[in-house]
Amino acid sequence: MSRLEDIGERDGWRCWLCDEAVDPRMSVNDARGPSLDSRLTKAKSKGLTPGSTDRLAHRGCNTKKGAVTAVVPWPSNLFVVDPAPIITTVERLQRKGGREIMARCPTRADAHDAATWLAGRIARLAPDLDASTEVEAGGGQFLLVLRV
Repeated sequence: MSRLEDIGERDGWRCWLCDEAVDPRMSVNDARGPSLDSRLTKAKSKGLTPGSTDRLAHRGCNTKKGAVTAVVPWPSNLFVVDPAPIITTVERLQRKGGREIMARCPTRADAHDAATWLAGRIARLAPDLDASTEVEAGGGQFLLVLRV
């Protein structure tokens, strides 16, 4: 098996940036084809091996990201206010642990929908992170909390 196939299997053939399926049969030159995104700069400072930091991405998603900080978008169907940047928050929690408020929601149902989505997304984004989501009432709104 090639390195791309190994990482594709590990990541469930899902793009870590857009969270959509990656077809392993597509050409690596196609925008929707598979590619590897290496995050070596931060990995070297943490003593990680290059292979452990590789993530599966669509060629187009990887190219669009370029050398800028990647952003995992919150879906437009979720009713969240002031959503936190997911990748930055996950990296901070991996280093320090603790809890962070990820978003505010007007109803408990909206907060639970967002919590369910966020838990699944983080499980794919950082599979080794033991994270949980919680909904807390506060000030007439509901807070979505990510805890490690």
